[in-house]
Amino acid sequence: MDLERVQHIVDETNKLGADVIVLLGDYVAGLRLRTGDVPAHEWAEALARLAAPLGVHAILGNHEYWEDETVQRAGTGTTFGQRALEAVGIPVYVNDVVRLVHAGQPFWFAGLGDQVAFLPSRRLRPGRRYGVDDLSGTLAKVTDDAPIILLAHEPDIMVRVPERVSLVLSGHTHGGQLRLFGWSPVVPSQFGNRYAYGHVREQCDLIVSGGLGCSIMPMRFGVPPEIVFLTLRGAAAG
Repeated sequence: MDLERVQHIVDETNKLGADVIVLLGDYVAGLRLRTGDVPAHEWAEALARLAAPLGVHAILGNHEYWEDETVQRAGTGTTFGQRALEAVGIPVYVNDVVRLVHAGQPFWFAGLGDQVAFLPSRRLRPGRRYGVDDLSGTLAKVTDDAPIILLAHEPDIMVRVPERVSLVLSGHTHGGQLRLFGWSPVVPSQFGNRYAYGHVREQCDLIVSGGLGCSIMPMRFGVPPEIVFLTLRGAAAG
């Protein structure tokens, strides 16, 4: 995805007039077949033009960790993707929360750390956790009974999300990138197609975006790139 397309996506998003914008991770991707790279500061500056009354809020995806060799070798640290976003004023939540108010109604964004941040073969210390996610610690930072919207890059967290959470917003799967008759042959999830794409209702609601780019395979079929616009009633809108 070249910088011109990123800028076009930003323009189209701003036209929607959302009250709040969330970015769900994977701003870089490990494609072997590509025509070039867009430096982090350039795509971050493009995303900095996103505008909404309640702001733009971001979490990280696995590729921010996988493509940062320094962080992978150390098994810890702040990724270059996070630094780029924060440098342009976009807050990045890694097991952290923020309380917002819309039309007099408070609600929380709870941003979960990535669940598959570190590749086992590249970890230095045996026994280190595969992810940096801390669901219970993140939710413990919520200080009142206002609705919680959990931002979690990988939707697999859904099996551990308590009923206290109203909505989970995820990406990661791209709907499998290849989708036939509502089914994807390959989904990067231990639950297969259960959380591959769209709206899932279990103990709470889950929305899995099909995303905008490609990962691993440089192609999409049956899952068009999308900007997801949600209208939420009783908690927050936009």
